[in-house]
Amino acid sequence: MNVGLQQTRRYILDILRDRGEATVDEIVDCLQELRGKVITPVTVRHHLHLLQQEALVVSPVLRRRPSPGRPQHVYALTEKAQEFFPTNYESLAERLIVQLEKQLPPATVNVIFEDVAQSIASELKFDGLLFEERLSLAVELLNRQGYDAAVESSPDGYLLHTRNCPYHHLAHVTQTLCEMDMRLVSYLTGVIPRRVSRMAEGDTSCSYLLPVSQPSNTLA
Repeated sequence: MNVGLQQTRRYILDILRDRGEATVDEIVDCLQELRGKVITPVTVRHHLHLLQQEALVVSPVLRRRPSPGRPQHVYALTEKAQEFFPTNYESLAERLIVQLEKQLPPATVNVIFEDVAQSIASELKFDGLLFEERLSLAVELLNRQGYDAAVESSPDGYLLHTRNCPYHHLAHVTQTLCEMDMRLVSYLTGVIPRRVSRMAEGDTSCSYLLPVSQPSNTLA
């Protein structure tokens, strides 16, 4: 189900976001005001059930009425549902980076982003691993971070490709994040990489040469 293509369910998400929580009857009233036409509680429950299957709405809880009557089930959004609403993270991140570079010496900015790279890499434990095992874990972590990473053998070692930049627009504003990626790759792999291509310069990927001697059974 694509909530973006199903207007009624999108309306329900908007209602729950604005109200915090709502009963079926309250959602019915809001939908009829928004749509200008009648919708039944049965239809609303059907949409709520689909939203629950998508993990966008939590299981309902009972809420007692302030006046005599049976308790009503109350619905609310999950954390996942917040992904469907506009955010301004990219603009905020850009402004923060620009201000950091204006207010702090370059060496201090480098230390900050080096710490960020080290923090990301610290999610993995590499003790006792062969390089190829470490590299596989590094690729998995980069993919979880949205880099679309892959590795291939090279006559000079390995090539690590990242075909998606999680902060593509910011990379055109500053090279600080690109340098952070270099440090991240170094922390993850344990070797100093050499960048051989960069998407911000029109290449199809940001690729890094890892100059490591390969054993007989290497990564493909």
